[in-house]
Amino acid sequence: MNGSTTTLGWSGLLVRLLAALVLVMATYNPEEKSYYHWVSQNLDSLNAIMAFAGVALLIGWAIFIRATLRSLGLIGVVLAAAFFGTLVWLMVEQDIVSPNNIRAFTYIILVMVSLVIGMGMSWSFIRRRMTGQLDVDDVD
Repeated sequence: MNGSTTTLGWSGLLVRLLAALVLVMATYNPEEKSYYHWVSQNLDSLNAIMAFAGVALLIGWAIFIRATLRSLGLIGVVLAAAFFGTLVWLMVEQDIVSPNNIRAFTYIILVMVSLVIGMGMSWSFIRRRMTGQLDVDDVD
């Protein structure tokens, strides 16, 4: 078994989290510099590059969502969403963020989505490191 495929360092985790953040922010962000805004503002002039970029984003989402569901499972994703949802609630209750600040709320939600899918992409590595166990995929 190759050790590089069964371990994940801090740099690997950071790369996955950044890739998830790039995917989420490239798809939509409140600065109107996203695929969503690009296409919605140019619906009358759709072209091959827009279609290609859309397919590339769909592939990225499929990879991240599939990996997240495989490693966290549906219950894990629901628990992660509940964790981050209550964290937002706590931030509002403690006056860290105002519920009237839509831009801040949007960024918080986008970052949380990227954290869920980024951690989902890395979870099997993290779990193995924490418990010393192997995944079924690792058994020869």
